[in-house]
This record gives sequence, C-alpha cells and structure tokens, in this order.
Amino acid sequence: MRKREKAERLSKIVCLMKKIYPDAVCALKYEGDPWRLLVMGRLSAQCTDARVNIVCKELFKKYPDCASLAAADTAEVEEIIKPCGLFRTKARNIIDASRMLSCEYGGRLPDDMDRLLRLPGVGRKIANLLLGDIYGKEAIVADTHCIRICGRFGMYPESLRDPYKVEMILRDLIDPAEGSDFCHRIVMFGRDTCTARNPSCSSCPVAAEGLCLHFEKSRPAN
Repeated sequence: MRKREKAERLSKIVCLMKKIYPDAVCALKYEGDPWRLLVMGRLSAQCTDARVNIVCKELFKKYPDCASLAAADTAEVEEIIKPCGLFRTKARNIIDASRMLSCEYGGRLPDDMDRLLRLPGVGRKIANLLLGDIYGKEAIVADTHCIRICGRFGMYPESLRDPYKVEMILRDLIDPAEGSDFCHRIVMFGRDTCTARNPSCSSCPVAAEGLCLHFEKSRPAN
C-alpha cells in the first residue's frame, strides 16, 4: 500500500473512530492537573490505567501536589504504588521528576518535547501524552494498543513493535490536529473490539468498511 493510500485509509478510520467514540477521553483520571498526568503516565507503564486510577487516589490524598511528592519519603511512596509494579524505579522517578519540576521549572510542566524528556522516567510516550492532553499540541502516543492496531490496519508491518518508528510513520500519515484524540480512541477500540489475542473481526466496524488490512488478508480467497 502506498503512502497516499495509507493516509486516505487512516483518514477514513479517524472519522469512523469519531463516530464510535465521540468523546476522546484519557483513561487516566488526572482531573486536569498536568503534574498528576505526569505521575500517572509514569505509573501506567506495564500496568493498567484502571489500577493506576485506584492507586493514585491514595497517592494524591497523601501527596496532593508537586512540592509534597518532591519532599516525600521514598519508602512510603513505594508502599503506596506497589500494586502498579516496578514500584522502586517508579517511586524514584516520580519523586525525582517532581523535584526537578519544582526546582527547575517552578512547578510548571514544560510544553516542549526536549525539556519533558529531561524529566526522570519520561520517554516519548509520556511526553506525547502530556503535549497532546495538556497543551493540545501534535502528538502520537505509540502505546501497545496504537502499535498493534495501526499495524493491523496496514499502516506498517504488523511485526513492527518499535514505538519511535511507529510514531514517526503515523505522524507522516495523520492530520496533526487529530493525532492525540485518535490515540485515545484507539485505546478504547483496543479494549472493546481489537483486542490483542482475540480481536472481534466479525463485528468490527473498521473491517466492515473494508479499512482493515489484517481482516482483508484473513478472509478466504474466492
């Protein structure tokens, strides 16, 4: 499939996702607070958003802002976030990131990729999430759902698992204004329909519109 064909297909998928999920909502309940989204984004690595939301109720009750977490005892933070997995590394990251945010940026989340990537524990996935949700900037959050599903759509080989390569490919195909919301919708679609192990291809609206290459290839030849 040529680049132009991919872009046209993806544009149709974007429109379809808007109809299915009119509200593109981040699954992390950060209540509009940039710092909370930073923390929750880090805790979500190899953990479900639902569990992060539960754990952060206690975390934010004890540490309600950037300054309080920056001054927190590491062991106490570890104990709270243990259900999220990798808790020692994550505790160190969110405390150190809060300290840097407080000391170097006056508590205000940076609005550019380079400075966000300086924050401990922040990679391109979290940085894009922050840029898209907080600042409304062009962003592609290449998480597991996005990588799996857009590969199935035919935007790149399904075997590709490199988040950076996926991000760059999709940036070149999608309307910049649509990227961030599309990624939120893809997360919902990945949970409802295009699951990792048993995708519901027979009832998939994308497949029904002839927009999924994975489904097209799986159909028996006439």
